[in-house]
Amino acid sequence: MSDSRATSFGAAADDYEAARPEYPFEAVAWMLETLAHRSRRIADVGAGTGKLTRVLADAPQAEVVAVDPDAAMLAKLRETVPGVPTFVGSAEALPLPDASLDAVVLGQAWHWVDPASASAEVGRVLRPGGTLGLIWNTRDNRVDWVRRLTEVMSSSVAEEMIDAGGPTVAAPFDAVQSERWEWLRPMTRAQLHRMAASRSHWITASDETREAVRQGMDALFDELGLAGDATIDVPYVTSAFRAQRG
Repeated sequence: MSDSRATSFGAAADDYEAARPEYPFEAVAWMLETLAHRSRRIADVGAGTGKLTRVLADAPQAEVVAVDPDAAMLAKLRETVPGVPTFVGSAEALPLPDASLDAVVLGQAWHWVDPASASAEVGRVLRPGGTLGLIWNTRDNRVDWVRRLTEVMSSSVAEEMIDAGGPTVAAPFDAVQSERWEWLRPMTRAQLHRMAASRSHWITASDETREAVRQGMDALFDELGLAGDATIDVPYVTSAFRAQRG
């Protein structure tokens, strides 16, 4: 994770936890479908504040650990998902033993890694036949006002990668399978501002850029009549991918 934006999120851990969406249970279950009917040792890598970790921790017979390069994000995770062991590390350098896991999953994170080195390192810690699961929540830019919001905030690395055909996964993994889910998330004006403040583009931007984004968002929300505690349904797409270690 050499891009400084990849390790910037700790500065906005509270906004990330408050404003980022949860992952649909059915999408997470699909990623881990091949592990059904047996115990599961799973690492959530790039775990952040624990958005994906808490879904994994609720799965039956699951033993979950969380890995992230940012200690501030892991501190927030320990508040939100108490009891899950946490480790500082990255997909390219996992502080975990060889062949010790049944699955490694990354939520909103694979676009920050080097696919070849990360695939090799994840392959090292997985048992033969183990699963690599990758998942993203992105706003549905096919909807006009959402597309305009994205233009104001700037598109994310994840959105650009998914639009280009999805993630690249290398040896020792087999072909990547994918599924997607569409759903709605009611959000207030304040929540949408906090969502923008949790993005790497905002965290690493100048004060002038942040103010321009804030004003652009407010102009759009005024046009939409979104004020106070009123909510608007934000259309989301969850894109999930899985591959098995050869």
